[in-house]
Amino acid sequence: MAVPTLRPEAAATLARGAVIPAHPLALTAERRIDERRQRALTRYYLDAGAGGIAVGVHTTQFEIRDPEHALLEPVLALAAEELDARASADVVRIAGVAGGTAQAVAEAELARDLGYDAVLVSPRVAGADERALLERARAVGEVLPVVGFYLQTAIGGPVLDRDFWREFASIPAVVAVKAAPFDRYRTLELVRGVAASGRADEIALYTGNDDAIVADLLSEFHVESPDGPRTLRFVGGLLGQWAVGTRAAVALLERAQRAMAGDAEAYRELGLVASDMVDVNQAVFDPGNDFHGVIAGVHEMLRQQGLLDGTWCLDPAEGLSPGQAAEIERVRHAYPALNDDAFIAENLEAWLA
Repeated sequence: MAVPTLRPEAAATLARGAVIPAHPLALTAERRIDERRQRALTRYYLDAGAGGIAVGVHTTQFEIRDPEHALLEPVLALAAEELDARASADVVRIAGVAGGTAQAVAEAELARDLGYDAVLVSPRVAGADERALLERARAVGEVLPVVGFYLQTAIGGPVLDRDFWREFASIPAVVAVKAAPFDRYRTLELVRGVAASGRADEIALYTGNDDAIVADLLSEFHVESPDGPRTLRFVGGLLGQWAVGTRAAVALLERAQRAMAGDAEAYRELGLVASDMVDVNQAVFDPGNDFHGVIAGVHEMLRQQGLLDGTWCLDPAEGLSPGQAAEIERVRHAYPALNDDAFIAENLEAWLA
């Protein structure tokens, strides 16, 4: 069977590096999908200059797959409709897939039928060992190109070693890997594994380390490959953090690209905002409470900006931690260059139309 390939425009964007926000789920107070605001979010990301959108991922809430909600197809379809209507050909369309092999393959087939370019494979699979995760990736890779995902252990991700990532990156359908273990050592193990596969030139590295965005984008990894020493780097980000402040994120990535091309002033400017970005992330992601309010925190930022009506999650037990809303308001005002308040205010009415 032929290996699925990306559209040339999408492949070029993924390799060049892009801001890819992880799309949230807009709900009503009754915990039903708010189609108007769901569409408005997609429009915001596209108008902000995102080079791709990831839908059906952790930020979209894994519970969309539960039978009592059955929201995976509607959510993917809504985003696809907006992408068809508004996106240029070079915007990368990524759908999240989850569950065991049969479920993940079925979700990949759905994504393919809806026009998605690639799938992000969640590693959070009950009872699956590394071998099972690799076999699942191979099966999914017969349907669509695959983006790997190293998910932090705090929200259910497994610890995956260098040998795993070497084998994973050796799968011909793998086109990118998102590193989100929130751990410098594990991030390095992932990069070393990709290098050891011999396919580093074919795989784009994307940061998902929301607590180390600037550090990842400015890092060079000096690693060994079958062809000798190599220098690898993250070319972009696929991030829940970039579901907010997306236009600012586009500017940040452009600055990182200039810095890595030798622009000393851009490098200095990024050094000045690196800790500010971490401060924004701690407010939104709620690490002080073991990330309890991570999804609700994204919702709260968007609610304060007018894009969402509330912070409701499909799981009623998920919500903001005490004081988190005030923290989010604090960082919004403290770091105006890292949020999109003015941009959203200017365009909100049109996005909600």
